[in-house]
Amino acid sequence: MNKKILVPMDGSENSEKAGEYAISLAKEENVDIIVLYVIDTSQGDQKKRGEGYLAAVPQSDLREQLDKQLKEESTKAVEGFRKKIEDAQCGDKCTNINLITMIKEGKPSDVILKTIEEEDIDQVVMGKSDKNRLEKFVEGNTTEKIVRKAKVPVNVIS
Repeated sequence: MNKKILVPMDGSENSEKAGEYAISLAKEENVDIIVLYVIDTSQGDQKKRGEGYLAAVPQSDLREQLDKQLKEESTKAVEGFRKKIEDAQCGDKCTNINLITMIKEGKPSDVILKTIEEEDIDQVVMGKSDKNRLEKFVEGNTTEKIVRKAKVPVNVIS
């Protein structure tokens, strides 16, 4: 059975470093590395009232276009990240590593925690948040929530 490492990514330099670190952990055994990009569809109080992340956009066709564009951009980001990690760390040497990409929607911390359970993850490797102090105070910190709530080891890379 393969070991499974989850690498949540947000396109930041720290999440890319986390991917590189996950590859370095995997060199000795068969490993599935799951690269997860979460499209943040949560909007705090708006979500509690049943409104989505694009609810402020009045035209439904424009909402659909924006939603489609967000999904396309996240797909490009994940695949670009995957290629960069493979090129930087593996070349043709990582035959024991199976890179899997996933794109999901929701509140990032909730989606990451749910993915840990659904995919039977053994370890999480994630980048330190790039949020400033005010954002952390107001919104909380996804990385901190994962460290506190995950039932598997979490490596935070900065």
